[in-house]
Parts: sequence; C-alpha cells; structure tokens
Amino acid sequence: MKENVVVKEIKITGEEWTKALDSAFKKKNKDAKIDGFRKGCAPKDVYIKKFGIESLYMDAIDKVTEKAYKDVLDETKVIPVCEPKLDVKNINESECVFEFTLIGAPKVTLGEYKDLKVKKEEAKVSDKEIDEEIKNLQNQYAEIKVKEEGAKVANGDTVIIDFKGYVDGEELDGGSGENYPLEIGSHTFIPGFEDGLIDAKVGDEVELNLTFPDNYMKDLSNKPVLFKVKVNEIKTRVLPELNEEFYLDLGYEDVKTEADLKAKVKETILNRKTSEIEDKYVEDCLAKAADNMTIDINEEIIDDEVHHMIHQFEDQLKMQGLSIEQYYEVTGMDHHKLHEQMEPEATKRIKYRYLLEKIVEIEKIDFTDKEAEDKAEEMANNYGISLDELMKAYGSLEVIKYDMKMREAIEIIKGAKK
Repeated sequence: MKENVVVKEIKITGEEWTKALDSAFKKKNKDAKIDGFRKGCAPKDVYIKKFGIESLYMDAIDKVTEKAYKDVLDETKVIPVCEPKLDVKNINESECVFEFTLIGAPKVTLGEYKDLKVKKEEAKVSDKEIDEEIKNLQNQYAEIKVKEEGAKVANGDTVIIDFKGYVDGEELDGGSGENYPLEIGSHTFIPGFEDGLIDAKVGDEVELNLTFPDNYMKDLSNKPVLFKVKVNEIKTRVLPELNEEFYLDLGYEDVKTEADLKAKVKETILNRKTSEIEDKYVEDCLAKAADNMTIDINEEIIDDEVHHMIHQFEDQLKMQGLSIEQYYEVTGMDHHKLHEQMEPEATKRIKYRYLLEKIVEIEKIDFTDKEAEDKAEEMANNYGISLDELMKAYGSLEVIKYDMKMREAIEIIKGAKK
C-alpha cells in the first residue's frame, strides 16, 4: 500500500446504530404504502415485516458515515485529494462495520527544476507568410460574382452543377444532385472530379470516368464510376483591392498604404508566433522538470482527474447542443474508451500540479491578501468585467492566491526568476 493511503475501519453498534435505523425507518415510512395504515403511520415492526430490516440499511449508513468521516479526518489529519472510498464490511440489525480508504497527496521529490537549458525558439516572420496572410484577409472580404458568358471554369471557382453517378451501369444511390455548389480545389468530391471540370463552360455536359479511392466506403472501394455533370453556372471570387477602403474594412484606421498593411500584418503574425512559442517553451520546461522529479501517483487520483475532465467535456458539448451520448454515437466511442483516451493528459496535469505545488513549498512562495486583491482588480479590468463578477467566477481570494503561486513557480522553472 502506498504511504499516502490511509485505511480506517469503523464499527457502529448499540444506541448509535439503533438511532440510525430508527431515523432511516422514519424517512422510509413517510412514503410507505401498507394496507390498513396511512402513510407514515405504520409501526416499525409492521414496516419491517413487510419490507425487511434490510430496506433501512442504506439510509442508516448514510446517517452514520457523515459523522464517522469527519471523525476520521480529525484523527488521521489526512487531507483527501480525491473521493474517499467507502466499503461496507458487515451490516445487520445490531451493528455496521465499514472501512474508509483515504488518499492524501502523493510524495513528491523534486529533481532539477532550475537552469533546465530548454531551448526557446525565436519568432520570425517571412515575406511569404505576410503575403499569404494578406491574401487570406482578401479572401475573407472577397465578392462572389457570376462569370461572364463564355468564361471557363478555373481552380478556385464555384460551379453550380447537376450530376449523376453510375456504377456498373446502374445509377448510384445517393450519387446525384441538382444545382449543387462545388468549389473547385476544395477536394469535396473524389479525386479527379473537380479537376475534370476545369475549362468547362456554362451549359457543357461533361462525362467523368473515375475510380473510387481504396479508403472509400467498403462496397465502392476501388470501383470504377461514371459521373455525368452539367455546368449550370460559374462563380468566381473577386478579391478587394489593397486600398484605404479595404484597410478600414479590416479595422485598421492607422493603415494608409500597402507597406503599412504589411507592417501591421507582420506585427500580428509576430505576436501570435511569440505567444505560441512562449506556450511551447513553458510546456517544454514543465515537461523536463516533471521528468526530473519522482512521484508515485495513485490510480484513484488519475481516475478522479479523468472524471473531472469528462465532466468539463460534457459541458463543452452541451454548449454546442450535443449530449455525451450523441458524441459516443457519432464517434463510436464509449465511456471506457474516452476515459482511456484522457488518461495520459490527466496524468500530465497531475504531475505538473504537484510539481508546481512542491516548488511553491520549497521556494516559500506566498502573497498577501492585498497583493491578491490588486491582482483580482487587474484581472477584472483586463477581462472587462466587474470585480464582483470575477470573484464569483473564482470563488474566493484563496483561489486567486493559488493561481498566483502557480504562475510564480512557472516563472522560476522558466528561469525568469532565480
């Protein structure tokens, strides 16, 4: 057994157990339907004769375990880090014997956590990246126009088509459509379909002899298919010119020239890359410091963290209008598979948490209430919310202090503070 595990057996007998059974009887009897008696009026012996003494046990256990658990915490001084386990060993009319298994924080022995010599990349932005980003911005504001009569389909155009697919001379089930908008180059259809429409004109009827890819649905994999396609309309994207009107559409009031735009875009890309590099650097430092420490994590702690992550995931799905059951149905997952998939991330989070908490302890990192209050006010201003709203979200000043301590420990790991 790990040294952070405490098992405590409790035996409840005599008057305490009798009172617990009486309390359970009063609760159960309120809704009991017994011939000849109104609800809640049947004597205890009549109730037991009908339902059995066993029907009272679970409520009686709930009654005695709450106090017993508090007594165990006071006696052992253990601060549980995950849900305690309750195991009923014996139960009858005269006694109840149960066992609490408490798991405290695992022992952490730090290795090297300073001067980790983790390499940090330098943020650089190339002219190509700037040009690509400007092109992306233009595409976001592009105007879709119908091509003039006689124009041909080109890559990037959207064509409005009627199509029918045939396999072995028979019309393909689900393989047809009318006035279907297809962007050429989007790879929406099987290979060869979109390329086969390039240079076609409105009114053209094109026959495409293709083959389904080997990773397609089983009954069509690698099968020849004929698509008959009629081009009804061709639309193209007209990119906005690089002028002040476009710059204002982007929200850049201080941009007047193309050179100004390139400078602004470069700054945006640089800031994004700097942030990404910083995040990766922190992750690399945490990973190396965690690898250097020694910790033996109980399976129960990992399970508890995974369950917490699954609940968070469920909340995210609800915000998208989905239930966890729908997610399982669509993905072919189940609770066991999802639990298994989340275990590595849960384990990593736990390691990082105990790493940082140990550094806080060793380095004696602490903050006063005033410092935490000032930080809370700063955060509220940054988020554009009131201080009351922020405190409601965090729960207490101690949570903000904890967050500040974790961040200070990260700064030490990064080498920003000695």
